[in-house]
Amino acid sequence: MATTEQNDRNNNNEIELIIGNSNSNFSGVTSTMLQVLSHQRDLINLRVMGKHHLPDPSLAISFLSVAKLCRKPLANGKFRIFHARRVDEMIQALTLKYIFRAKIKIVFSSAAQRYRSGLTLWLTDKMDAVLAMCNASASYLHRKPDAIIYHGVKTDVYSPANNKSEAWQSLNLLPENIPTGKRGIAILGRVRKQKGVHLFVQSCIELLNDYPDYTAVIVGSISSSNESFVTELKQAVEAAGLSQRIVFAGEQNFSDIPVIFSSLSLVVALSENEGFGLTILEAMSSGAAVLASQAGAWPEVVREGVDGYVVPINDLAAVKEKMALLLADADKLDEMGQAGRERVLAHYAVEREAKQLCDFYRTMQ
Repeated sequence: MATTEQNDRNNNNEIELIIGNSNSNFSGVTSTMLQVLSHQRDLINLRVMGKHHLPDPSLAISFLSVAKLCRKPLANGKFRIFHARRVDEMIQALTLKYIFRAKIKIVFSSAAQRYRSGLTLWLTDKMDAVLAMCNASASYLHRKPDAIIYHGVKTDVYSPANNKSEAWQSLNLLPENIPTGKRGIAILGRVRKQKGVHLFVQSCIELLNDYPDYTAVIVGSISSSNESFVTELKQAVEAAGLSQRIVFAGEQNFSDIPVIFSSLSLVVALSENEGFGLTILEAMSSGAAVLASQAGAWPEVVREGVDGYVVPINDLAAVKEKMALLLADADKLDEMGQAGRERVLAHYAVEREAKQLCDFYRTMQ
């Protein structure tokens, strides 16, 4: 028999949380929202304003339905929470609050590491609460965040293979005419200069002849504006005679990404800037050692010499030095991957993020 609490949660009039979902493009913000949503829905009665990419369409609610729902507060007199993660979602929430007189309190969470424009500053000042996703993003806010809640990852989805070498060799990521080698290292994400792909490729060109067990892959989409950039990199790889050791694998199905992560021994992320940067957490959760630039939350997450290394942005010499150190000792590489997995389980699981968010919402109601 359903409990009173369960009946309340199933009653649309007792929806406590509205989540903004304004972007039809699948972005990093969308990914983090969906991952945490999968656990939040077990902790709080919620709906998502916008149907984009929702695995469960029944969670979607329209703007006008939110306006109607929120004319009155909850049965206990408290206001519902609207969680905005984008500028246009802040605008939507303020429109609901001041034009439609919705009884809501608005939370804005910011992972961006850049100073905001005048409009965004004004909108942020209108929020009832502001969250930062790490200490670095908090430092870019013009007002002190009400809390810092780190992103988490789904550790059951991003998990290590029992045997990295066997998993890598059976992955079918490379063309049939290219041998896999014993171990895989990779950089994942959109293939462009801002992501530091050239630093990864150049380092591999200079190092892989000394480490024959490793094959390097570049996984991600290539936009038309970056085709010449990629062509130059491929030409450099070919000139070095490493076309079968450094491979551009292209964009992969999103559902295949966790399997790719699980087979990798080393994941490299060298962005010039990031909001938070889930790639490193996903890699660590998958038991891969990591080499990251000083962007996003990475310097706060990666323990130097334990889970991997962090290098200055756009520093090719530092990338080569640390990559050589990592590739030189396969046993140590595996130990770092195991340490990273344990760190994510202890501090960066998505269940923790979902609970902390829901606990914070309830302090505002």
